[in-house]
Amino acid sequence: MTGTTIFDPFLHLEAVDSPEALGWVRERSDRTVADLATGDHAEAAHSRALEILDATDRIAWPVLRGRYAYTLWKDGDHPRGLWRRVPWTVLADGAPGVDHPAWETLVDVGALADEEGVNWVYSGTVVRRPVDDRALLRLSRGGADAVEVREFDLTERRFVTAGEGAFHLPEAKCSVSWVDRDTVLLTAPLDPGGSDATDSGYARVVRLWRRGTDPAQAPVIFEGRTDDVAVGASHDPVTGRFLASRAPDFHTSQEVFWTPGTDPASTTPLAVPVPEDCDVTSCGDWLMLRPRTDLEIAGRSHPGGSVLVVPWAAVDAEPGRLPEPVVLFSPTPSTTVEDVTWGRGRILLTVLDDTESRIDAFSLPDTADGEWSPLPVEGLPEHVSVDVLSCDRLSGMDDDPVSGAAPSSTAPSSAAPTQAGERPHPDDAVLAVSGPVVPPSLVLLRADGSTTTLGSTPHRFDSSGIEVTRHTTVSDDGTEVPYTVMRGPGPAGPRPTILYGYGGFEVSMRPAYAALRGALWLEEGGVYVVAGIRGGGEYGPSWHRAAVREKRPRAFEDFASVARALVEEGVTTRDQLGATGGSNGGLLMGVMLTRYPELFGALAIAVPLLDMKRYHLLLAGASWMAEYGDPDTADWDDFLGAYSPYQHIRPASEVRYPPVLMTTSTRDDRVHPGHARKMTAALEDAGHEVQYYENIEGGHAGAADNSQEARKAVLTYEFFRRRLPRRRPHQG
Repeated sequence: MTGTTIFDPFLHLEAVDSPEALGWVRERSDRTVADLATGDHAEAAHSRALEILDATDRIAWPVLRGRYAYTLWKDGDHPRGLWRRVPWTVLADGAPGVDHPAWETLVDVGALADEEGVNWVYSGTVVRRPVDDRALLRLSRGGADAVEVREFDLTERRFVTAGEGAFHLPEAKCSVSWVDRDTVLLTAPLDPGGSDATDSGYARVVRLWRRGTDPAQAPVIFEGRTDDVAVGASHDPVTGRFLASRAPDFHTSQEVFWTPGTDPASTTPLAVPVPEDCDVTSCGDWLMLRPRTDLEIAGRSHPGGSVLVVPWAAVDAEPGRLPEPVVLFSPTPSTTVEDVTWGRGRILLTVLDDTESRIDAFSLPDTADGEWSPLPVEGLPEHVSVDVLSCDRLSGMDDDPVSGAAPSSTAPSSAAPTQAGERPHPDDAVLAVSGPVVPPSLVLLRADGSTTTLGSTPHRFDSSGIEVTRHTTVSDDGTEVPYTVMRGPGPAGPRPTILYGYGGFEVSMRPAYAALRGALWLEEGGVYVVAGIRGGGEYGPSWHRAAVREKRPRAFEDFASVARALVEEGVTTRDQLGATGGSNGGLLMGVMLTRYPELFGALAIAVPLLDMKRYHLLLAGASWMAEYGDPDTADWDDFLGAYSPYQHIRPASEVRYPPVLMTTSTRDDRVHPGHARKMTAALEDAGHEVQYYENIEGGHAGAADNSQEARKAVLTYEFFRRRLPRRRPHQG
């Protein structure tokens, strides 16, 4: 079957905006809304969800840039959001409320959308460091990954005009970073489907784009191959160093650099001498290496998952050789580094220890032969999730990808500019701290390692009767798989339970606070379970590698083992057990439906991959072949074809599938909505129960504003509330 075409009776549903497909979508979406979003309980749930999302007493999550903290604020009056800022000195005294007079609105996204007649969604900014005078604003139509880039003057608080030579880029899946006031690094497929795009639809070339010139004519300083995933580039404003990379697949890259003072437009770059599966990050005078597999340097082997640093000066002196590195972290069977954040004076490692967080800190040496000294981090609670939101770093390509995101008129303001005052200390950082029943707090981690809570979001649900416990079960091959159970109040015995999983791309599942989950499910006595299956990053690169390509079924077996354990331990029954997942987790749900239908009472599948024969031909799908395999090769016969859900639907006369809720977004330009559409049509044709909802906006997130987010949550929880019985069926 590798080289043959498989008949697909629903291929026409891949035509995203065709009248026929959209008519099919509207009919089913309207029917699903009429069923699941109406009635006293559903309407009350939507009101409560919207009240939670629009609450004005929640924390505004900040991104530190110079003397200001930036955020995107959404509420009932501003559903598209206000991009705004507050002086660091105000934030450091305590998280300012929504009406604090120090807030400056920079862009009202909703007003901009109304003025231009485009459903703009804010997608982040890149601030010019360290002068902090200009920003490149990223705007997405309906929440898609492709964005339009516009230049914004942070001093005068207005968009830069075309007459001033503004940097402006039409919609593309692009990346930009500042070189100087009049130059940016640009990676963008300016001719989609043309020679400057990869097969995955991302940029194939890096350009040095100067103000006032046509970006398509900008000098190309680096090129990848058409079959690469993408290229990338960055510039360090302190050292003047340029870096670029090409990614042959999702998990590997080839990194190159130019020594400081070298013109990248006329000089051939040098290769960073590391294997392709070693992640490379630069900050100032230091190069950080994070190998995915064992890496030998200077006669010593370092295990995959280590965090190593070397001075750039040594690499510049001998470009083909790495000096012996400083080891900041070496993994254990239970620990891994999930994230690294560079500051001006220190580096912060977010460490997972059996999926629970801690922060390790080190001071940056003043010289290449200086000492990396551990720094204290005190006062953080145990058994919580900790995320480094921001510190005042000076370099980086993605300065503010999701400003204001909680762990959720273009005219300038008439108010007088606020005096910002002091910058943060080089070692200051702001953290988000939460737990399954602990509302998010904004915490300032100071230079001396002490912590101060700047503000907390109030409780959004009654957590007094909710119990949180951690467990492991044994998968088919003997591997222990962790999962966390959140049990709502109520009598002992089995309950309606939702099991959530992902299991891909080295993404870790860390149970943290989720207000809608608590208010719409746990508070009513439901149980919610998060499984840390293989394919994720809960235990580092090896945990991920254990479920890629031909090993992907290990993730499915892990999830099924957790489902069985929940029934065996009396947490729930088969009829009371639901499961949900999105994107790669949607693929997981598709396999649960077609391979393990006997384990579940209902399944909710969101923005999913489901047709693994054609996934690589749809939108960004080609970029994931290192994760899943190539269906145009023997991979299809060897393993992909054995589990691809779309090809394994059986008629209802042969097998009973649990009821399904399928959701996606028309504007999802990452995972094609055709997956969800075709699977739904095939399930209907086979006689199974399936409900379908497609939001017009939202991109891969599935929702573009709080109202859409509330609707999506209510549909899911109401589906499970109606499909999972509250009590065990009578026996006798």
